Amino acid sequence: MSTTWRVPFGDLRRSHQAINTELIAAVRRVIESGWYILGNEVAAFEQEFAAACGVNHCVGVASGAEALYLALVAAGIGPGDEVITVANACMYDVSAILQAGARPILVDVDPTTQNLDPAAMAAAITPRTRAVIPVHLFGRLADMAAINDLAKRHDLVVIEDAAQAHGAWRIDSTGQPRQAGQWGDIAAFSFYPTKNLGALGDGGAVVTNQTSLAERLRRLRMYGWERKYYTTEIGGRNSRLDELQAALLRVKLAHLAAANAARRERAGWYAAALADVPIGLPVDEPGHVYHLYVITLPDRVTRDRLREHLLAHGVGCDIHYPTPTHLQPAYAELGYRAGSLPVTEDLAGRILSLPMYPELTYEEVMFVAETVRTRVV
Repeated sequence: MSTTWRVPFGDLRRSHQAINTELIAAVRRVIESGWYILGNEVAAFEQEFAAACGVNHCVGVASGAEALYLALVAAGIGPGDEVITVANACMYDVSAILQAGARPILVDVDPTTQNLDPAAMAAAITPRTRAVIPVHLFGRLADMAAINDLAKRHDLVVIEDAAQAHGAWRIDSTGQPRQAGQWGDIAAFSFYPTKNLGALGDGGAVVTNQTSLAERLRRLRMYGWERKYYTTEIGGRNSRLDELQAALLRVKLAHLAAANAARRERAGWYAAALADVPIGLPVDEPGHVYHLYVITLPDRVTRDRLREHLLAHGVGCDIHYPTPTHLQPAYAELGYRAGSLPVTEDLAGRILSLPMYPELTYEEVMFVAETVRTRVV
């Protein structure tokens, strides 16, 4: 297997080279301020990110996983409640639901979009269902119009998992584009370094239009304090976005639209180059921001052979995600078994993520596509 990458799966050094001077200036600004927790940089980033998402409030927290947990607690989700979500994303959603004391109810996904299937959601709603967490997987928004309609009819809280969807959007019932974060009661974002908007470390945020939720989130991220050393919220913890990461994110937020446009351009290159190859390609939508470029192979054997072939020829690739949450050993007590979510399980054996980031060159994309072709055709 090659140890020299012809096309690495990801390359954060490239993404930072063009804005290196801005990033260094941001770090220097924080150091010179002498203030490192919940200061001017976090406040400014919260305002700027809320504006970018088209919502009223943003609360910076320590990570995307923390954002999900705090969103649940702020929404009043706890013991005895059921929360519907999917099993084909990473297991952070299930982990957050369990931490909040609620029970995850896992449903299958649409075979084309790989996002939560509204029909499966409808079938899973019980008198104990209190919330739904649709995951905007790979940079494409879930069918939020259908999900919101169900939620409204059953009085459910909608918590968007927007960890892979910074800047993604889809058209609403009025014909207007609505971004990730604008559809639900509350939305959780991750700023893990590889995200479309990534920090240089961990970070996350919760956004909402509801002032009462935002105020509660600000208490919960800081031990539950109403004011210093005075606690009014159970479930609070130390979960703060720090000043340094906020300053760096402010720099990168200014470049997010251009970076997302570059991802879409590269997705177009892939689509053209692979159009006649017998594989499934992501269905393009105008608001898809391609956090990942995920192809689908006919079966697991073909997928695994292609993965080995790509790696041997210096092309980075990965599987997002090889073992669905409901089949993870840690969650066996939830009672799901192989066959419980057939679409999710089938896709887990056939998907493969190709390199996707704004700095990929045309020549690199063509090399990846040709390397795929030589194995599949």
